[in-house]
Amino acid sequence: MKASIVIANFNNANFIKECIESLNSQTYKDFEVIFFDDNSKDNSLEIIKEFKNVIVIKNTIQTSFGSLNQINAFKKAIELTTGEIIFFLDSDDYFHKNKIEKIISKFLDDKNKMIIFDYPIILNKNREILKKKKNSIFQSYWGYIHPTSCISIRKNFVKKVFESISGNKFTDIWFDLRILLFAKYLHNYNVIDDNLTYYRQTEGNVSSKFSKYSKKWWKRRGEAHNYYFNFMNNNNLKIQKNLDFYITKIINTFI
Repeated sequence: MKASIVIANFNNANFIKECIESLNSQTYKDFEVIFFDDNSKDNSLEIIKEFKNVIVIKNTIQTSFGSLNQINAFKKAIELTTGEIIFFLDSDDYFHKNKIEKIISKFLDDKNKMIIFDYPIILNKNREILKKKKNSIFQSYWGYIHPTSCISIRKNFVKKVFESISGNKFTDIWFDLRILLFAKYLHNYNVIDDNLTYYRQTEGNVSSKFSKYSKKWWKRRGEAHNYYFNFMNNNNLKIQKNLDFYITKIINTFI
């Protein structure tokens, strides 16, 4: 079973080498890498040229919204894939050496599962490794949100996923939450109980702009609730407003 790793990159030159080398060091060897550079202003393209086994897409047209650019990057990269399983990877993250092997094994074990999530190993700015607590996916509307680089999908199913999650509304709702809601409420998925993805949290990445309980954090949380309601309505599913929704709504009226 061949794997395709699609990488979204924007100005992550400092991390590209570690990202690609983690793939070249995998215990599983049957894979390809498609690298989508989203009009980077640093030397990302110079660095990626060092790796001859990588297919590079150079994009020069962006929206002003990082979330929509990321979704577009993956959609375009997937068009060039030939593998049966799609692995999503942000260029500032990287894989544990046996991640592909373990994920492929899970897909082979259960041919009914369309999406598989794994858990991250958190890297903070001091390079300290923290394992994220393995919360249940069923704790709330969305449960634990697995980072983008912890998501894998069957190629023959990925078009249906993107048809559901794409759209120019909800510009602060990123790929990871969109995929999670789709998997949780509509289709068969599995969660592998292993920390297989190194997930970087730095001052420059998206998560750093939404420090917990800040104004931006609360506003994005409000948009996440609205995205959930829209998603449920579009799929004729029952909506349940919880305490989180009411607290978020109240706080957003005062900030």
